[in-house]
Amino acid sequence: MSTVVMGHGYSATVPRLRLTSRGRGVLTFLAAAPLVVAALLFALNGGVATASLTGSDEPFQYVTVAAGQTMWQIAEEIAPRSDPRDVIAQLVQFNQLSGPDVYAGQELAIPTSLR
Repeated sequence: MSTVVMGHGYSATVPRLRLTSRGRGVLTFLAAAPLVVAALLFALNGGVATASLTGSDEPFQYVTVAAGQTMWQIAEEIAPRSDPRDVIAQLVQFNQLSGPDVYAGQELAIPTSLR
């Protein structure tokens, strides 16, 4: 213990802080609890995306992009009676593209529902 002298000659004894085994257990629990909760949430969320060997039921054909050809031109060719913007949006989603940009030699899967 330490002795602290206060004003006017008074002294007080200040006990040293000691960590007991119970206190260590509580601190360990408090440190581990957020990690356990995070691990459980990660494990439960990991099952959302599942892969399967079966494809979609919608049949499709492939179209190879020619040099200088745009997605707009492809959309007009495969669905002349539809709005090209809607067809492009469907093609981008179906082929999992990041945008409507295509390059020569790229193969695009075309659902037969668009033809």
